Amino acid sequence: MLHYFPLFSLATLSLLLVSSTAARPVATTPEPTAPPPLPPAAKEFLESHNKARAEVGVEPLQWSEKLAKDTSLLVRYQRNKMGCDFANLTASKYGGNQLWAGSAAAVTPSKAVEEWVKEKEFYIHVNNTCVVNHECGVYTQVVWKKSAQLGCSQATCTGKKEASLTICFYDPPGNVIGESPF
Repeated sequence: MLHYFPLFSLATLSLLLVSSTAARPVATTPEPTAPPPLPPAAKEFLESHNKARAEVGVEPLQWSEKLAKDTSLLVRYQRNKMGCDFANLTASKYGGNQLWAGSAAAVTPSKAVEEWVKEKEFYIHVNNTCVVNHECGVYTQVVWKKSAQLGCSQATCTGKKEASLTICFYDPPGNVIGESPF
């Protein structure tokens, strides 16, 4: 039995090679996917902080899910184990602000940031101090120029102590002695 093989011209063979190469799928780099949208509370915390920062010419913060998770763990611990008292933030590797409101009614994220920013009136930028007998450290943490990331969480406490607790973490931390926030 004889087998016949079709004869191809060089031009036909070249065309077949080009066609078979073109028909292969080309590996492409996947399009970067946009991060998922922020939950409403996270968006409100971020927008409120960035408004205060823009007022003094400081770059906006970015939301950090890691910092948000860390603050969530802390506010739940404070609520469940510590009677909703203030957290001790001195050992944290992050900068931190907290707000305790003496009612079970939740404080909105923008209201919490607004409370911290009220200290602005006591801050003297010229010599990086606060007016005598006033505090301004929570304000300066909000606008600290080297902080780049933010994560916040809130808890509502009921029972013996009707209150709400808000905590935000900042990375890198601010309020470095001898440095101006902006």
